[in-house]
Amino acid sequence: MSKDWPLWEVFVRSKGGLSHRHVGSVHAPDAEIALRHARDTYTRRMEGVSLWVVPSAAIVASDPADDGAMFEPAEDKIYRHPTFYNIPDDVKHI
Repeated sequence: MSKDWPLWEVFVRSKGGLSHRHVGSVHAPDAEIALRHARDTYTRRMEGVSLWVVPSAAIVASDPADDGAMFEPAEDKIYRHPTFYNIPDDVKHI
């Protein structure tokens, strides 16, 4: 395996899970091989039902130091925060 190959971030959805979870990274020359490496590395014990591989270079993230400027606009939209809704007990995964 070459360190010149691009880095891919790996996300796995587990059995019974609703969302993919970041589990690690692999180096691979292309998406197909990245998916195979991810399968062989992160789902050896049949723990996953779905894999995503994403080129690390394609991921864009906010800077935690800028959290105020990034997230303050949401504070004035209380309807986006389900803090005053009554959620029935039989509703799961919210």
